[in-house]
Amino acid sequence: MANHLIGSFQLMKSLNRSLILNIIRSSGTISRAEIAKKTRLTPPTVTNIVHELLSEELVIEGQTGPSSGGRKPIMLRINSRNFYIIGVDVGVKKVRFAVTDLNAEILMKSIVSISERMTEEELVKMLIKQIYILKNKAAISMDKIMGIGIGMHGIVDAERGISIFAPNLHMKNIPLKSMLESEFLIPVKVENDVRAMALGEAWFGSGIGFEDLICINVGYGIGAGIIMNNKLFRGRHGLAGEIGHTVVDLNGPRCTCGSYGCLQTLTAHDGLKNAAMKEIILGRRTLISELTDGDVDKISGKIIHEAAKLGDDLGIEILQTAGKYLGAAISNLVHILNPPKIIIGGGISKAGPFLFEPLKEVVLKRALSDEARETIIVESGLGDRAGLVGAVTLILEDMFSLNYENRKQTV
Repeated sequence: MANHLIGSFQLMKSLNRSLILNIIRSSGTISRAEIAKKTRLTPPTVTNIVHELLSEELVIEGQTGPSSGGRKPIMLRINSRNFYIIGVDVGVKKVRFAVTDLNAEILMKSIVSISERMTEEELVKMLIKQIYILKNKAAISMDKIMGIGIGMHGIVDAERGISIFAPNLHMKNIPLKSMLESEFLIPVKVENDVRAMALGEAWFGSGIGFEDLICINVGYGIGAGIIMNNKLFRGRHGLAGEIGHTVVDLNGPRCTCGSYGCLQTLTAHDGLKNAAMKEIILGRRTLISELTDGDVDKISGKIIHEAAKLGDDLGIEILQTAGKYLGAAISNLVHILNPPKIIIGGGISKAGPFLFEPLKEVVLKRALSDEARETIIVESGLGDRAGLVGAVTLILEDMFSLNYENRKQTV
């Protein structure tokens, strides 16, 4: 009975500590009295836990706040520049690394290209090497790093931290979490890259203030990160959000997954490139040819966008068509999940009005109700930082919860 009581006390203390830490984070600055009021904890409990957080240098005291007549309260805030997080964004052709503070502000970053013939083992070795290089350049000690967050494209078992299948890298079953935790002896979290992006947008980008949202990444592939009640939704087998492989054209081209007419084949990078190549081979005149010096292999989403900005009919047509297909897929998401906000990021999203205007037009036409038509659709608030900030937020989310206290002790 005594052990049970001690365990219950420790659990309650950990819950209260996480609650207080998260209140301080979300408030920016806050007094002890306000913490007690918001959490409904007793002032002595708040004082004791805050004292621990101060001694651990997770929290610091700052300026005094306004007073209603008595002594001015001392405001508390997260000691964001005393601890760090390493974020890793594993893309199709590049891996991005960053060191951030506890506000996800990037302090230093690096980019490494991925070899087409790289093996699973070589990828892990490269990640470890680059993390050490970045840590040393930033001149920070390992005990100041709260964890490593990794956003990985493809199917990820987030609970076990395994990259189940990274299709564009042709890699399977990489135990990233266990291998990196064994090397660095700090918590490591691995998640699908778009789900990580969604989390980053919810904390630091266009999703702030929304409990439910969908974040869509449109680049070399297309995926969606779904947040419900402030939690990532993964589905039973981690497949939730794989909208790139939903069919939008039954007679469309063959996809890498083996199906036909997938959204990814029509709206992602290679889909746009193939559409441009087809028209050029058929003899259509376009600025895309001039911008690539007649070399169709150099065609990219960026080149197509450049041509569109210069008034090229084919460039505009390709992006608008992509927007329409994406709009059809988003209409389906609106009718299935009914989110209040949809955030679109990734390289293709930089096409701006060429993509967004036809996209929104399709959603407006197909939505079943006025409320559905009011679904907010915006560009990513994090832009090119979305992948790295998302990876870092994986650790922040864990850190400001009870899970982190338990996991940190077991690494």
